[in-house]
Amino acid sequence: MSLTSLSLALALSATPLAPSSADLSPAITATEQAASPAAVQPVALPPASLPPCPQGAALPSADAAPTVPGDGTPSAPADDNAIVVTARPESEPGDPMLQLNAQSYEVVQDVDEALVGPVAMAYKDAIPKPLRHGLRNFLRNLTEPIVALNFLLQLKPGKAAETVGRFAINTTIGIGGLFDLAKRDPFNLPYRRNGFANTLGYYGVEPGAYLFLPLIGPTTVRDLVGGTIDGLLLPTVAGAPFNDPYFTLPAATLSALQGRIQIDEQLNALRTYSNDPYVDARDFYLKRRQAEIDALRGRVAYPDADLPFVNPGTGGPVVMPVTPIAPMTSGVDCVPVGGF
Repeated sequence: MSLTSLSLALALSATPLAPSSADLSPAITATEQAASPAAVQPVALPPASLPPCPQGAALPSADAAPTVPGDGTPSAPADDNAIVVTARPESEPGDPMLQLNAQSYEVVQDVDEALVGPVAMAYKDAIPKPLRHGLRNFLRNLTEPIVALNFLLQLKPGKAAETVGRFAINTTIGIGGLFDLAKRDPFNLPYRRNGFANTLGYYGVEPGAYLFLPLIGPTTVRDLVGGTIDGLLLPTVAGAPFNDPYFTLPAATLSALQGRIQIDEQLNALRTYSNDPYVDARDFYLKRRQAEIDALRGRVAYPDADLPFVNPGTGGPVVMPVTPIAPMTSGVDCVPVGGF
């Protein structure tokens, strides 16, 4: 994904769009305070993760009046004229260009709300889901040789052989990769993301500074170098048509649109319920990437890469970390995870 929407697709997914580390699963808790009979004081909610909402669940409006814990009665709505100031330091460990990154993130959000998001949703409405998934499978199948090569570099010949088997099955009986038959019975060969950035991390290369780049999205110095190698390998080794703009531009556009569709509900939840979307998205990305390296080292299970958001530790749905706005919107105790 190399268009503006790539930065949003990667902001929550990138998956590799695989999810966060195992420490992203705690449910949000509220601290109880003693109250006198005359008055009940609101409880401040600590920063925490919210569990995913059931698919299709209706969420109350963010404008709804918050309730006071304990009596179930709504408190007065927030003053629309109130100014909320969120102070950020100039830099943080691992994010030395925090202010510049945050500004880049906010610009990308504006572009997404005005252009990329509506175009992605129009694409979703216009193209049937089986066709969209077929195009996704085709483009993903082209990356399987790179995945296999990196498993070899990581001294994992078994995983490399499985990946080569996936590529052979899907390229032949899967009609050029349009159908992912390798993951089904009797083959049971799941898709796994891998790349040179993972190989560098596997051998102990630190991620370096966090960056949020307009046409790339969230990344680190290590991931930027590894991703560049991944992107150049197929056009350099295979040549035409993979080095032809008539192929690469449509392929990047389709990948970006599909990635944006995958993260739509999570992105909307982040914008609505997070006190600092930039910080939450950054922390999610960094923890997720570390979890992927830990999976390669055998510390956690490999994620199910077919899901837009999965926990590498369990293979189950990921919990998107959100620092909630206080007071929390009444009745909101989860984050939606959308289908794709």
